[in-house]
Amino acid sequence: ENNDARAVGLARGAEASRAGVVKVRDEQNLSTAAAGRVRAEAFGAGKRRQAICAGERAVSMTGERVAGVVLAAGLSTRMGRNKMLLRIGSRSLVRRAVETALSARLDPVLVVVGHERERVEPELHGLSCTAVHNPEYAAGMNTSLRAGVRALAEDVEGAVVLLGDMPLVDATMVRTLVDSFRREQPPLVISTYDGVVAPPILYGRALFEELRALDAEACGKSVVRRHRAEAAELRWPKEALSDLDAPEDLERVRARLEAA
Repeated sequence: ENNDARAVGLARGAEASRAGVVKVRDEQNLSTAAAGRVRAEAFGAGKRRQAICAGERAVSMTGERVAGVVLAAGLSTRMGRNKMLLRIGSRSLVRRAVETALSARLDPVLVVVGHERERVEPELHGLSCTAVHNPEYAAGMNTSLRAGVRALAEDVEGAVVLLGDMPLVDATMVRTLVDSFRREQPPLVISTYDGVVAPPILYGRALFEELRALDAEACGKSVVRRHRAEAAELRWPKEALSDLDAPEDLERVRARLEAA
């Protein structure tokens, strides 16, 4: 009997031991599964966060500030009078150029003035722009470009340079440059007219230091030449390249705009 009792006790102990092992294994399995679920949830949350961050970056990319720099400081020597004050329709050339920049949603818009600034600045009345005085305007256009870029805010990612005497450049052209810059992220977006490089030109922030350092002999085109291989290029009809240097140029552009 005693032997039988001991056998029963041993059998029950073995069963309890086996049950304990099974229980521990089950708990380990449950812990492993739970850990796996936690890792999966963390991974999924991470992926969702990456997607959200990517979306935020995309929104930020499209929201980058691109400024406008309108050059309106020159002497107008060949025209014989200040071109910025010439009128096409009811608006002066300088006002037309600034309104083009504003219509293209450039922000901020800086207008570099110099020659007869006391007459040019009143033409900007009521427009959301800032006049930047270039005291060195007589030394050439490069000094105005340099002054305009130096006046840009730190949070501007690019700047479209426009000339005040190119009335056939419209807001659609400018907006296309900005869209190309935001989409492709080049350091430079140039306009060409039958192979001729001319404004509007968009310079990315990466090139601002070069523009700010322009000396008396250099010009914006020297920066374009250095970075032409990296640039995005937009081609426009050669007829759109119409800056006004002589009285006959003004009459030709007036006729073109009136016909349009």
